[in-house]
Amino acid sequence: MPDLLLELFCEEIPARMQRKAAGDLKKAVTGALVDAGLTYEGAREYWTPRRLTLDIRGVTARSADITEERKGPRTDAPEKAIQGFLRAAGLSSVDEAEVRSDPKKGDFYVAVIRKEGRDAEEIIAEAMPGIIRNFPWPKSMRWGKSSREPGSLKWVRPLQSILCTFGPETEETRVIGFEVDGIRAGNVTYGHRFHAPEPITVRRFDDYAASLEKAHVVLDAERRKDIIATDARNLAFAHGIELVEDEGLLEEVAGLVEWPVVLMGEFEKAFLEIPDEVVRLTIKTNQKCFVTRDPETQQLTNRFILVANIAASDGGEAIVAGNGKVVRARLSDALHFWKTDQADLPDLDGLKASAEKFGLDLKKPLDQRMAKLDRLNVTFHAKLGTQGERVARIARLAEALAPKVGAEPAKARRAAVLAKADLTTEVVGEFPEVQGAMGRIYAELQGEDPDVAQAVEDHYKPLGPTDDVPTDPVAIAVALADKLDTLTGFWAIDEKPTGSKDPYALRRAALGVIRILLENGLRLQLASEGVSEDLLSFFHDRLKVYLRDSGARHDLIDAILSPEDDDLLIVVRKVEALGAMLDTDAGANLFAGTKRALNILAAEEKKDGEGAFEGEADKALMSEPAERELANVLESVSGHVDDHIAKEDYAGAFAALAELRPAVDAFFEAVMVNADDPAVRTNRLRLLSSLRATTRKLADFSKIAG
Repeated sequence: MPDLLLELFCEEIPARMQRKAAGDLKKAVTGALVDAGLTYEGAREYWTPRRLTLDIRGVTARSADITEERKGPRTDAPEKAIQGFLRAAGLSSVDEAEVRSDPKKGDFYVAVIRKEGRDAEEIIAEAMPGIIRNFPWPKSMRWGKSSREPGSLKWVRPLQSILCTFGPETEETRVIGFEVDGIRAGNVTYGHRFHAPEPITVRRFDDYAASLEKAHVVLDAERRKDIIATDARNLAFAHGIELVEDEGLLEEVAGLVEWPVVLMGEFEKAFLEIPDEVVRLTIKTNQKCFVTRDPETQQLTNRFILVANIAASDGGEAIVAGNGKVVRARLSDALHFWKTDQADLPDLDGLKASAEKFGLDLKKPLDQRMAKLDRLNVTFHAKLGTQGERVARIARLAEALAPKVGAEPAKARRAAVLAKADLTTEVVGEFPEVQGAMGRIYAELQGEDPDVAQAVEDHYKPLGPTDDVPTDPVAIAVALADKLDTLTGFWAIDEKPTGSKDPYALRRAALGVIRILLENGLRLQLASEGVSEDLLSFFHDRLKVYLRDSGARHDLIDAILSPEDDDLLIVVRKVEALGAMLDTDAGANLFAGTKRALNILAAEEKKDGEGAFEGEADKALMSEPAERELANVLESVSGHVDDHIAKEDYAGAFAALAELRPAVDAFFEAVMVNADDPAVRTNRLRLLSSLRATTRKLADFSKIAG
């Protein structure tokens, strides 16, 4: 079966877009093949800074012939209806339609529409221009003379050539001819911009990849990453140091080069006075270079590793020198910022009012920065006040939350007061990524309690679904206060997430609260912390997402959650206990019996009205031993369930509930619920209503699937 090779060759594609763009190309092309009736055995995408490539194996050479039947009106239908059917089916007369018979409906017309299959080459040539023109780049541009013309091609960078070949392994491939904005598809690609810029004629993927390798292009991005990582580790090891791994930087650098060459540079040791985080960010952000550390002390060294895109004739000396010059200049700036942050601010007298408000010590640099943040009246949100006002709210809330999470209130308040202070530091102004981390460093330098310093950094956590949550009680108190203030504030001004829009990251904040509570096993009644019913519903939605991602069944979550549940840890424990019960034979059988009872009740309540069977069943009306047994067991089990709930022993409560199983089974085997005697019927339905009420103490079984 034929294989398809496609390459879109252009100027530099931004590294951050490459992986997704290659995936988008694969999705678009394979989708077009399948939609047109073709199949394929496998597809793989590749990318470099200058090309997106697709290798699709085992494509069917032609789509299958299709026969479609379209049922029409009866043969004796009005002429207008028949003519409408013929037009819709593409038939010129009733002679082209078949007549079928139905025993009940009589004779009717059927249009048999036959569509011949098409060659794969024709399908691909037809689909590709639209795929290229409508490619979902986040940003795109027009270029050249044609850019002035309406409808001219927009692409992430100027598209220079298209390679598209098709054919089986045992035969000569053919170019699939199509054109996009004057660019004609062919069988030519190009190697490395400097080492081998000449055109290369190719046939199929294997010789394409081999030819590019000879032309100093490593096509596979994962292999480029492996080359970079391996060579960087080896180069560091050879100098008695080790590479500081950075997967995000590795991905980015692999997207900047086609022929990776790993080199080592260095800077003056005096710059190591700067905190490691700042050194690393300076070198990473400005030069896309890796830092190294001493394997024994784990402290950064003054050597860095860079990745060139060329095997230079001088062994890379000029490249290393150029990068070193830029790194030294940037580190010089960072050192200046670092020293400035530790010096007194000018006009300390003007900060006294803010210092008094927050209990700050203006002899300490970080306290000065917090006073400055308050005095500047920096707006947090037009309707929610300044950053200073927000810090005051967070400090009060952190202090109140502290005893509930095992923290010292004074420490929690102090950490909350200092948590945003580093926003006015020079280093954070230059490198926003280190906010929090710099606050911790500056807090440690001025002798803050270690718990307070750590909380200053950790209160932002978790920043994403895979980020660690804070675990120290002081950090937990401040992190919860920060997120709850954000959520309650934006809910109060009716600025809630809508659809995919969430400009204030409120979903992330809610998930952060959920993860902090659950992963630390903490109890907190959200309603008592100012969480409204509407906001609590939002928490419930985020909790459902979190639990589903953790493998919990959505129906069990729905069965447990009620609108007023504000202790999320209890909700999770109930879901776990319900799942454990249903995994037992007794639990599964009880569920089946209870569902049967619920279905009967629902049907009868439609007739008699909702709530018609509430109230205690009368034992005097019970003639069957099985119904008396169920009534007795229900009384006993209901009490046991209450006892376990009071002790918050939900596993025990569900285990007690499962004890109902034999009595429920016996009841449905021996008792006719809808008895002829209306009083007996009502009494038996009241018994089932009591069963429902007992199970609802823990879960709504009607919401469980099955």
